[in-house]
Amino acid sequence: MLKLRSVFALSLALAAPFAAPPAQAAGTLVAVLEAEITTLDPHFNAAYISRTFSYMVFDTLFAMDSKGEIKPQMVQDWQVSDDRMTYTFTLRDGLKWHDGQPVTAADCVASLRRWGARNALGRRLMAATASIEARDAKTFVLKLKEPFGLVIHALGHPVSPGAFMMPERLANTPGEQRIPEVIGSGPFVYAKADHRSGDRMTLRRNAAYVPRDEPADFLAGGKRVNIDALEIRVIPDGATAASALQAGEIDFMQYAPFDLLPMLEKNSRIRVLGFSGPHMFAGAYRLNATQKPFDDPAIRRVLWQLVDQREVLDGLGLSARYARTCASFFMCGGTYESTAGIAAASAPSIEAARKALSQTRYAGEPVVVLQASDLEAPRVSAEVLADKLRRVGFNVDLQVMDWASVLARRAKREGWSVYGVHAGGFDLASPLTNVMVAFNCADYTGWQCDARITPLLEAFTRAPDDAARKPLADQIQAIMYEQAPGIPWGQFAQPAAHRANLRNLIPSAIPVFWNVEK
Repeated sequence: MLKLRSVFALSLALAAPFAAPPAQAAGTLVAVLEAEITTLDPHFNAAYISRTFSYMVFDTLFAMDSKGEIKPQMVQDWQVSDDRMTYTFTLRDGLKWHDGQPVTAADCVASLRRWGARNALGRRLMAATASIEARDAKTFVLKLKEPFGLVIHALGHPVSPGAFMMPERLANTPGEQRIPEVIGSGPFVYAKADHRSGDRMTLRRNAAYVPRDEPADFLAGGKRVNIDALEIRVIPDGATAASALQAGEIDFMQYAPFDLLPMLEKNSRIRVLGFSGPHMFAGAYRLNATQKPFDDPAIRRVLWQLVDQREVLDGLGLSARYARTCASFFMCGGTYESTAGIAAASAPSIEAARKALSQTRYAGEPVVVLQASDLEAPRVSAEVLADKLRRVGFNVDLQVMDWASVLARRAKREGWSVYGVHAGGFDLASPLTNVMVAFNCADYTGWQCDARITPLLEAFTRAPDDAARKPLADQIQAIMYEQAPGIPWGQFAQPAAHRANLRNLIPSAIPVFWNVEK
């Protein structure tokens, strides 16, 4: 029925004129992104749509390339002391804010301090920092008070919210308040006059931007803009956006509907982009460790026998081309992919789960499953889980609401037991950024706390390289399987689609529009 509804909606949309006027003005690329951009402050929250906006308008000191390596971006060069406790950074020439003022080291210091209070990895870096000060207009120095092996990684990693730079006067805005104006130094310029809330936003090419000499490579390299403007259209319905794409009224859509992929793939004027590795998403069930029945790890562990990842992915209509089962908390195909502890989830079955539940202290307490009605993956994953929980013998209370209400509910310790969610691989692929691990024993949804994880995370930050960090990730995952604060339900790509006349589009789950030609 889901597929029939989507196809019917698409046929209706194709039969009727698209409501918005054609946007193919010379040099304008029209895109429909995952959602409307409402938060323009790059540090204010971790919303992926805000991160996408920020990469267009703001810039970073370092950036990740397509190999996952961190490269200098706003930084020209840097030095590290022999004891690896002092880092000296020099900015490259030609950096200007969109108001024409030069970028200074003091701006970057203030930006890092603001970001460091909002980002999980940034908080760890700031906790290990003795001082960070501007030496002159183009140079600043970061001194550590304890070893931290991930300084450059933290400054350039795309985990949201990223380490985006802004003028000092804006960076001095408290983190819990939004910046009063949007001024970056990135390749596109935002102007409030070009933003019609609920309809569209237009970002103009920054004619004063000086790109690096290297070729563009994912988020790194020379960000050369070959279009005059990027128009970001608000079209909430996926079928309507897909019809606009096929009609040539938009050029790019970030999330092509799963059930319309076969139709889009057959259209010679459309290209569908699948993603792999950290560009994929991973889904998980988050459990509330403060409320019965999931305050008991033995009851949480029953879900290892219950959740069949392939069943959830099939429920989403995802073929093997776009989805895979994955037992690792840290993304399959990633640096810290792990098999530690996975025997607990090797053979899920209703019978095994029913037997496991009978051996616990479960006394029929309600299991409140939150189901988001307006997002496909959280909706389907919750629906599949609720059915399996009932079949095993849990007393299930499935509560349906929109995603915003799920977010509000999950912030409270009472009133819920479990919900389905998914996040991007860039955020999940490391223990320091994976929310189920990084907020161990912190006031964060789920409220999982295991005293063994905290020193492992601290050792992870001090480790000098990935070879030393990998066994620590294995130890952390083994504890995660033992404690079951969350249950992975699969790894999948959320394909993008674009008109075939776009060239040199950087394939990325974080859509970026430098380098592309129309």
